Amino acid sequence: EGLPSVWLHYFGCGMIGIVTALLYMLTTRYYTDYAYAPVRSIALASETGHGTNVIQGVAVGLESTGVPALIIAASLLGSYTLGATCGLPARNAGLFGTAVATMGMLCTAVYVLSMNNFGPIADNAGGIVEMSAQPAAVRAITDQLDAVGNVTKAATKGYSIGTAALASFLLFSAFLDEFSLYAGTPFEVVNLSCPEVLVGGLLGVALIFVFAAWAMAAVSRTAQSVVAEVRRQFAEIPGILEFHAQPDYGACVAIVTRAALGEMAKPAFFVVASPLCIGLTFKAVGGATGRPLLAAEVLGAFLMMATLTGLLLALFLDNAGGAWDNAKKLIESGAHGGKGSDAHKAAVTGDTVGDPFKDTAGPSLHVVIKLLSTVILVLAPLFVSSAGTTPVDASYEAAASADPYAGAALAMDDFIDDPNSILG
Repeated sequence: EGLPSVWLHYFGCGMIGIVTALLYMLTTRYYTDYAYAPVRSIALASETGHGTNVIQGVAVGLESTGVPALIIAASLLGSYTLGATCGLPARNAGLFGTAVATMGMLCTAVYVLSMNNFGPIADNAGGIVEMSAQPAAVRAITDQLDAVGNVTKAATKGYSIGTAALASFLLFSAFLDEFSLYAGTPFEVVNLSCPEVLVGGLLGVALIFVFAAWAMAAVSRTAQSVVAEVRRQFAEIPGILEFHAQPDYGACVAIVTRAALGEMAKPAFFVVASPLCIGLTFKAVGGATGRPLLAAEVLGAFLMMATLTGLLLALFLDNAGGAWDNAKKLIESGAHGGKGSDAHKAAVTGDTVGDPFKDTAGPSLHVVIKLLSTVILVLAPLFVSSAGTTPVDASYEAAASADPYAGAALAMDDFIDDPNSILG
């Protein structure tokens, strides 16, 4: 009753989330739909060869990260500020404002998922039309649907990155609170001027690039195996190209399925093991040098830099791949010489490069961003050195002096674990 405008502040946070989702999808559409300049510039570059197609596609993908970064920055600052100024305790209220904005983005998830499903349906319809030797007019229709599907898939990936960005801020705040709880001392600052902490941030950036490289290398190895199998079938089963003999589709499907399950084992283990190794290493260094929160700071920098790098790299990979694909579709519709032209051959090369971008490395990074936060939060007790931590009662007092709500939450958490810690 004493704060009648609180609801209005949080209503504004929710609206920020909804608008952020809309702007993300519109931005992605601009960079991946062949109705707009970026994709048309890739198609035009295809006229001068394969290399210029790839260069222009990379340039479009890199440029496409700028506007989304501004959108998410404005969303974070706006939702946090609205929450922090509602009259409730500033930090917790600001975080809740960001959480409401995240829910505002997620409230449209069901519609976005339906858009995402449109892409594979249209793509498979085109494949069925082509394999069944339908008239060219039918294939032209499915090509247009496929182009629309590429845009909807790219838009939903942009939406996914936007929600991951907002959620990652909340998870990072949870990271700080978790380590404060287990260390028994406030942990609110990650000092990047400390060499160990800076090294942690550098390792976080490196993890994202190495993971993306391994994911794309897996696609390359699998594609080589499929090409070798197809060539074997052409040589050993005459009449395939003339539709007189049936290819062995199962052999190719088996190769791809085995690779999909086996090739990602190493990248997945790398993502899970890296924070564990880094945390335990710097916990030992911190214990030896009297800095009990050193591992927490190093992991904070690692998580922060990996998240930010992953967000931008995933946007680049998703949008560049979608733009290459639709540049090829534009040429196949009759522009720049149409199918069979030199421009079309260059566009096929660009599309081949873009497929592991948008279908493997980019979407995998969406998972990596959230997985890192989860792994570090779950394993937080392993990374806190007992040296230099404050007693339990002192931690309540310190937390309560900074924020009464935090002190109460800390006391309640310990009471649930051990009632005698409070009652006795």
